[in-house]
Amino acid sequence: MFTEDLLAGQKILVTGGGTGLGRAMTERLMELGAEVVIWGRRKSVLDETAAELREKTGAVIHTQAVDIRDPDMVDEAVAEIWAAGPLTGLVNNAAGNFISRTEDLSPRAFDAIAGIVFHGTFYTTNACGKRWIAAGDKASVLSIVVTWVWSGSPYVVPSAMSKSGVATMTKSLAMEWGPKGIRLNAIAPGPFPTKGAWERLNPGQSGDDASAHRMDHNPMRRVGEYSELANLAAFLMADEVAYLTGQVIAIDGGESLTNGGTFARLDSLTDEDWTNIREQIKTANAADKAKRVKG
Repeated sequence: MFTEDLLAGQKILVTGGGTGLGRAMTERLMELGAEVVIWGRRKSVLDETAAELREKTGAVIHTQAVDIRDPDMVDEAVAEIWAAGPLTGLVNNAAGNFISRTEDLSPRAFDAIAGIVFHGTFYTTNACGKRWIAAGDKASVLSIVVTWVWSGSPYVVPSAMSKSGVATMTKSLAMEWGPKGIRLNAIAPGPFPTKGAWERLNPGQSGDDASAHRMDHNPMRRVGEYSELANLAAFLMADEVAYLTGQVIAIDGGESLTNGGTFARLDSLTDEDWTNIREQIKTANAADKAKRVKG
């Protein structure tokens, strides 16, 4: 689909690059010749991913354990990258989400999502942007949002609000930083099954069961393939489309055209159902935290 050297000479940071969609995009960028830096909170996961992708692609990859909710940690990590040579691109992929009735959310639960998606995305983008601007460098920023930025969606209000903010940042900075040679775009994926998201957004359902339900509500009757999103990301990061900026592009099989808010179907759940869902999400979170501590 692309020439093998499409991204040769580029150095791209991918947040949340150790797993899921972030890993898939990282692999594709490396296949096309980019040097990549991946961020995440679990250094062991990052290093394992880096070793596997380095062997598979032969490309250069670096890892940094970074919690993007911490602006000082973000700036220090970006400074460390620049010390070895500036980035040419950034993929804002790190995220978090879970389903909940909004009235059940605590401030801490809201901040857990907004801290990563809203604040962390801005901290990272601005830390890179100010360095590009100071040096007069051209660059490209790609952020992963969601189709709820157009429709809204019940039961995922912290994520919907935060992703909408990222979409607005994309359009706003495309205008502000365009004259400086920096372009910003975003991808709004539909259903792409990932273990972390599926456990928190479809509690009580296996991956296959959740995917089957989503197929029934999707015009293309399927969920997305990681390679499809990774190819779109590579396209948007390429210099050959340098006139493309300020856009949010859906890749969802047409689902957002037919269904509006993804979780509107949950209106029929009872109080007991929501109690069970909270417990299932707590279990998933505890398992994830244990892995981070171990890593």
